[in-house]
Amino acid sequence: MRRAVCPGSFDPITNGHLDIIARASRLYDEVYVAVMINKSKKGLFEIDQRIQLIREVTSEYGNVRVESFHGLLVDFCKQRDIPAIVKGLRAVSDFDYELQMAQMNNGLTGVETLFVPTNPTYSFLSSSLVKEVAAWGGDVSHLVPPQVVEALNERLARD
Repeated sequence: MRRAVCPGSFDPITNGHLDIIARASRLYDEVYVAVMINKSKKGLFEIDQRIQLIREVTSEYGNVRVESFHGLLVDFCKQRDIPAIVKGLRAVSDFDYELQMAQMNNGLTGVETLFVPTNPTYSFLSSSLVKEVAAWGGDVSHLVPPQVVEALNERLARD
């Protein structure tokens, strides 16, 4: 079975993330979406809510599993026999950082990283921008799935 992982914080998941996950799901038998837990960073959404949203918006693929992880991604991969990491690249600035990470991960355990160029429609898109625009009342419905728009509206209404 060919396995890969798409890691990230997904706070929240965007259409750009979904594009990469969907493309990976066509290339691999099983794709893990690894939701990073960073205890030093306070996210907008709790980890459990991120996982639930991702499961909802990826349910149509059938071969996507969603789990959280804390620590080294290569350990997550080793524990699940995952030989490949799939990362989307939006710009050259992404490549500089991601190349260093890919080389480190490969050097640690031999895990390969595959870079997938982002669909140009989403080349500017990030979770941070979505949160900022939504916080100011902007329309993000074309940037995230409907479930995420609803969750954003509910979450921001509490602040």
